Amino acid sequence: MTAMYLVANEIRVKKGFASQLVKRFEERKGIEKAPGFVRLDILVNEQPNNYDEVRVCTMWETKDAFIGWTKSEAFRKAHDQRGKAPLDYVLGNQMYAYEVALTFGG
Repeated sequence: MTAMYLVANEIRVKKGFASQLVKRFEERKGIEKAPGFVRLDILVNEQPNNYDEVRVCTMWETKDAFIGWTKSEAFRKAHDQRGKAPLDYVLGNQMYAYEVALTFGG
């Protein structure tokens, strides 16, 4: 059996702006229809320092399913920033990808 694949995008935002970024994810832009997509989780960590962190986690059936999503027209449209207001509250981000070695529970 092929292992599941988790991709996490850790986005640092100015203090108090996490909910504004989360709101942008409420409208689905096609990821839920991507072959091999399992789920999307948005996690908010209100850091004790001068920024908040929003972690966008997607679970995929395989690494190839995730790569397929990143090469799709739906992905390009979801990430196209032309004509949109700049996200001046975003301080930076870091992507992480994991092969899921063990899962327990429902």
